[in-house]
Amino acid sequence: MTKSPLPLTIGDLSQFTRHLSRQLGDAAPSHLTLMNMLARAGGYQNHQHLRSSTAAGVRLAQSPVPSEQTNATDQRLIERTLTQFDDAGRLRQWPSRRSVQTLALFVLWSRIPAATAISEKDINTRLNGMHSFEDPATLRRTMISCGLLQRERDGSNYQRREQAPPQEALALISRLRPRWAAPVSVR
Repeated sequence: MTKSPLPLTIGDLSQFTRHLSRQLGDAAPSHLTLMNMLARAGGYQNHQHLRSSTAAGVRLAQSPVPSEQTNATDQRLIERTLTQFDDAGRLRQWPSRRSVQTLALFVLWSRIPAATAISEKDINTRLNGMHSFEDPATLRRTMISCGLLQRERDGSNYQRREQAPPQEALALISRLRPRWAAPVSVR
């Protein structure tokens, strides 16, 4: 017989941990160790990651754009990446964290037309319209290394590689979409 998932919502992790510790008796690990174990069981790195992700989710929920929040999305990562974009939805600077870079690149990837061969000049023009630090080569190369773009061996044509974006990327794109008042400007 197939088991159906049974959701568990805990109002206060600390209180839950104390009750669990009492039931485990002398074999119980320390309070913090047990809280870290429960957080890892919930898909987080540790208790601190759970706390920061929950706090970021609360802050994001208070913003005007609703988001699809699930336990699978890292709200803190979405919030960090969101700060890298200006009011027009353009990438302000090249992020230092690799996880933020990758998420930001998915936003740019979503704005490149699918199944269309684009020349290097045109892809640079499109990327210049999506960021403000004037380095389309870094964006282009990193998108290729991350598997978001593919190019001909001679560099003549680029094409977006179709794939399902991660949940964090979808949530970030839905938050940035209202900022994109017009299609990407071509300079």
